[in-house]
Amino acid sequence: MADSVGISCSLPSEQDDASQAKGNPALDSSTFIPPVPLASPSIIIEFCDRCRWLHRATWVSTELFLTFPPPALKAISIIPLNSEETGGRFRVWLNLEGSPPHLMWDRKIEGGFPELKGLKQRIRDHVQPGKSLGHSDKKSE
Repeated sequence: MADSVGISCSLPSEQDDASQAKGNPALDSSTFIPPVPLASPSIIIEFCDRCRWLHRATWVSTELFLTFPPPALKAISIIPLNSEETGGRFRVWLNLEGSPPHLMWDRKIEGGFPELKGLKQRIRDHVQPGKSLGHSDKKSE
């Protein structure tokens, strides 16, 4: 399929042995360049895994990427937490270059999960002030 558009993505086959992989610079992990930590602007969503909020976290991340595609947001990280201290947590953080992370939403402080309209408005005000959010900007009657 990739060949049909002129791009080849070759990976070693299962028959390749470790010695062949070691000789291949594309598989030399010492040459890998890791992603930039916390590319800016970016979002971190922390959630309680014990509360089974993975689907909510991924839904929020999808909605944010659809509203703020790159380069408006460069990354969204989803972090499951599983300890007594983090029980019931659902937080959304915004990372901007040159400043500490901004807390955009905390379920316990706000008294519930974010309505996407309000969360998008808060994030928009930091990453793209003046951007119209269409129906999310209209006041409900």
